[in-house]
This record gives sequence, C-alpha cells and structure tokens, in this order.
Amino acid sequence: MNSDSDLQIAGDLLEVQHLLRPAREHPTTVAEFVGLARSIADDRARWAPLVQYDATSRWYHRLHTVPEAHATPLGYEVWLLSWVPGQGSGLHDHGLSSGVLTVLEGELTERTDRGKRTLGAGAQRVFAPGYAHEVVNASLEPAVSLHVYYPGLTDMPMHATQCVPAGATV
Repeated sequence: MNSDSDLQIAGDLLEVQHLLRPAREHPTTVAEFVGLARSIADDRARWAPLVQYDATSRWYHRLHTVPEAHATPLGYEVWLLSWVPGQGSGLHDHGLSSGVLTVLEGELTERTDRGKRTLGAGAQRVFAPGYAHEVVNASLEPAVSLHVYYPGLTDMPMHATQCVPAGATV
C-alpha cells in the first residue's frame, strides 16, 4: 500500500476509456476560450508575421474562424488587431457575442462606465454579451491585441460617448 495516498488504482487504467470524457475538439467554456487565447498569444510565430500597422484606421485580420457546424453550436472567431498611438474603437458592445481580449504587444486602455484600466502585454479581459467598452491606444508605442468572440462576431453596436471621470480607475 502507498503510504502517500489512500487512493489505489486496480487494473490497467487504459482499459477504462469508457469512463473518461473524450477530449473536446473546440472550446466550450469561458476557461477554455481564455486558454485558447493564451495558447495563440504564446505562439508568436503564428500571428507576428501577419501584423500590419495603418496610420488611418485600426488594422484587423481574422486569424481563425470555426463555423457553428464544426464547433460549439454557435462557432467562434479569432481576430488580430493592431493599434497605432491614438487609435481607438469607440464605445461599443459585441451584440450577442462574449469575448476574450488579450494584449499581445504594447499597452491598451479600456474605458467603461466604471472607469478606465490600463492593459499591458499579457493582460486578458473576458466580457459577456452587451458589455460596453472603448479600447484606446493611449500610449506612445504601437499595440497588438487578440480577440476571441463566441459566437462569431455579427454585430458591434456603437454607443453614445460616455464620460469617464478624469483619473478614474477600476
């Protein structure tokens, strides 16, 4: 008997496959979507060569899409965005989509009705449908971000400008 544990496994573990859950081909939980975003962020060779900067508007590229027939019932999308200093999204929500925002390079500021938050490289934000925010590159250096939307983004309603108190943070 193993003195380190009261748990004993009898027989060949490989013979109990029917008791194990099958591996999911695609994410289905918030944690799995966060993990997906993190794994793509960590694979710099996958996204860095694609990044472009546009002085007139935010640059974006759909990096990956999984239609509803091949994933969860609603599918998902992964977008890569670049932001030169001063560029912003305007106040918006993502309709019926939930999302994960991951800053890959640089720094972005997220503004909501509760204040503002600075997000550095590696920071992640998870949001539910209807979550209104504005994302801005308020720094002096370019930034790159990764966005995962579930279900795939079909609507991005813009909102009237909100007032965030000067110096407010959350």
